Amino acid sequence: MKARFTDEQIIGMIKEQEAGEKTADVCRRHGISSATFYKYKSKYGGMEPSDAKRLRALEDENGKLKKLLAEQMLDNAMLRDINSKNGDACWEAASGGSPVRSARCEPAAGV
Repeated sequence: MKARFTDEQIIGMIKEQEAGEKTADVCRRHGISSATFYKYKSKYGGMEPSDAKRLRALEDENGKLKKLLAEQMLDNAMLRDINSKNGDACWEAASGGSPVRSARCEPAAGV
């Protein structure tokens, strides 16, 4: 759902109410419920527009970092799974469990 008001507009609404205007009048003029107003006030109360921009930038960066972390964790899990499967095959081949030995299980030559 697209936000109907910018952070700056929301802060403006809060400042109107803090300047002495009744909450009901502010809500009616902007077409929001009092519950929405108080939700905005709990999030943006005491902020300046520049603070709201910084908050938005930090939230965006946090989302990107969470997505990157999830991708890295998935990559790690896949690599561990592949490594455990390959490691088991090499271990069986090295211990004589299987007569077939792949080139990957051989030690590096000249090391």
